[in-house]
Formats: sequence, structure tokens, C-alpha cells
Amino acid sequence: MSKLLILIVVVLGILAVAQLARVYELTSRLRGKREEEISDADNRMNATLMWLFPFAYFGFFLWLVVKYGDKMLPVAASTQGEATDALLDFNWWILILVFILTNVLLFYFAGKYVFSKDRRAHWYPHNNKLELLWTVVPAGVLAVIIIYGLTTWSHITSPASPDAMQVELYAKQFDWTARYPGSDGMLGATDYRLINGTNPLGIVTATSIETRLAEIEQEIADAEAQLSGVLPDDQRHELQERIDYLGRMTARIINLRGVMEQDIKANGAASTYLHGADDVVTKDFYLPVHKETSILIRSRDIIHSAFIPHLRVQMNAVPGMTTHMKVTPTITTDSMRTYVMQDDKFDFILLCNKICGASHYNMQMPLIVTPPAEFDAWLAEANKKPFEAPATPEATPPATDSTATAVMAEHAN
Repeated sequence: MSKLLILIVVVLGILAVAQLARVYELTSRLRGKREEEISDADNRMNATLMWLFPFAYFGFFLWLVVKYGDKMLPVAASTQGEATDALLDFNWWILILVFILTNVLLFYFAGKYVFSKDRRAHWYPHNNKLELLWTVVPAGVLAVIIIYGLTTWSHITSPASPDAMQVELYAKQFDWTARYPGSDGMLGATDYRLINGTNPLGIVTATSIETRLAEIEQEIADAEAQLSGVLPDDQRHELQERIDYLGRMTARIINLRGVMEQDIKANGAASTYLHGADDVVTKDFYLPVHKETSILIRSRDIIHSAFIPHLRVQMNAVPGMTTHMKVTPTITTDSMRTYVMQDDKFDFILLCNKICGASHYNMQMPLIVTPPAEFDAWLAEANKKPFEAPATPEATPPATDSTATAVMAEHAN
């Protein structure tokens, strides 16, 4: 109710000012005074106000900085964030300096050169030195800003160091999934054609390929069984198209198996196809503090964007390709809660920064930054539940002539 009353008072105040202005205009017409005629007293008053207004103007600016300064960017909690903030601060200082200088000169000249009937403006059409000055100086400042910005950007987007830890973030509407290397320290290969209920990221292993082929074979058999019955023409046509599609998918997965076998034969233990079984697929997102991490980003459906505001990192998740960003956290979650934010409920948050649908706002994932020892303990516990559990002697399938199986067995030994 109080807000409504305040709004009514403001509206009535505006209407009152408008009516007073109208009355002043009408009285001026009755006195025969032209609108463009301004008295010397009015000119002097306006000039004086021009000299007084900057104090209120800059005072209000300083009040905004003091009042809302902590509501701008959150504290930078990564080395990349510190570099980004330094670049932004450099630009802000230049902007503030130009802002103050420009407005001081604006109000000074408006107050000093008040209109006078006894003074004529000096005709000053051109000055080569001034033209050179206000062309070279801004160009030089812009060159410094651009070079500084490109240097910072190049550092932030450069490849991670060889000993950096790898983590994958997988995006789909409206969900994030993390994948960590298993005990072998390497992430395995992936392929979207292997995605199913038990393999949401499409990790490529010999078992996942055979499982997916068996699923498709069963789906084809079910569809053909339906075709043998009495069906409307449009439904029969849809089933036949589905069978044809599944046949093409089967051929592509068989081709993928051939590629896997060739890659294993050529690269041996270095082949990524040998490192997917022990990967850790989880809904928990952990990073160690003061350790560089290379984050690989993929998307299943549409363009998303991995954005962690406190770490100042953001990268698009694009279907059909793997994007990359690196980050080195500098503050643990516990330190943020205890000392920085003084909020026991604080969490670093992984957000989607692309409007990706109706539940875009809900596509977020907490990030826990821990000391390296705690991270290693968490990862060791997570490694107890790999993507594919190690085969037991009772569960070992019969030997085959498959090159991939033979090489895998040799690698395991």
C-alpha cells in the first residue's frame, strides 16, 4: 500500500510541475515576452548553477561507488579471474579519468562563458595541432588497451600445461554431468551413437559397443514383429523408416568398432579407446585448489555455455565438438564460506549462460573447491564406482578373435 501511495505522490508531483510550467508559459505570452528571450539574471543564475552542479553530480557518483561497489563483480577466486579483473580495473580507471575530466570541462566552460550581448564568439574553424593531438592520444590509449586485452586473452585461452588435470562437463537440457579420469589418469573416447540409459555420455568401450548393438538389434526385431501385423499405412511407413535408420546406425557403430580396433593396434596403451572403462561419471563437481585444470565441454542437444562467475571462466558447449577452458582455483569453498563471504551456505555455481529453454534458469551445478589432499580422497572414493566395473573371472566372456579384445587383454596384462 505504501508503494502505491508513493507512486501516486510522484505522479501528482510531475503533473504539478507540468502545470506550473504551462502557467509560466502562458504568463510570458500575456506579458508579450518571447520564449527565446532570456534575461541576464536568468543567464547568470544558470551559469552559477553550472558551477555548483558538479559537486552534487560527482558526490552522487561517489555515493553510488561506495553504496553499490560490493554489488558488482564477486571476488575473483582463480588466477584467470585475477587477470581478468586487472584488465577490467585498468579500463575502469581510464574511463573514470576521462569521465571526470570531460564533465569538469563541460561544467566549467558552461559557467565561465555565460551569454553576454557585448561579447562575440571567436571564429576558430581549424587547428592542425589540436586535430593531431585528439587523434593521436585516443589512438595511443586504444592501442594500449587492445594490446593489454589481447595479451590477457591469449594467456587465458592458451592450452593447459601437460600436467594439468582433465575434467569433462557434459551439457544437456537442463542438466550438467561431470566426468573424471579413472585410476589410469586419462579420459576415454566418446561417441554420441553409444548414448543410452546406462551410458549417458556415450563412452566408447568394447562392452558399450556390444551393449548398444544388442539394444538396436532388439529394437529392430520388435519393429519387424509389429510390421508383421495389421497396421495403418502411415504407421507401417514410420516403422519401416525407423528400421532403416537403425540399420544405418548399426553400420556406423560397427564402423566405430573397426576404428577403435585400428587405433588400439596403432597406438597401444596410448589409445583413448582403452581408457573409458574406469572413467568416473558423476553429478558432483570438485576441483583442487591451486592446481591447473583443463575442462573439456560437450553438449548433447543445443548450444549451452559453462559459466562459473567467481572463477571468471566461460565457454560455449557446442553440439558436435569439444570446447576447452582452463582454470586454476585460488580459494577453497570452505575459505569462501568462512572468511570471504561469511556465509555457511555459499557455493561456487556452474551456470548455463545461454538461454537454452524453459528451464534454463535451473541448469546449474554446485562446484566444490577443496585442498588437493581432500580432492584426492574424494576422487579415490569416486573411483570405486567406475563407468564399467572390472570384469570378474566368473563374468569374463569367452575369448574371440577380435583384434580389439586381444589388444585390450594384452594391455590389461
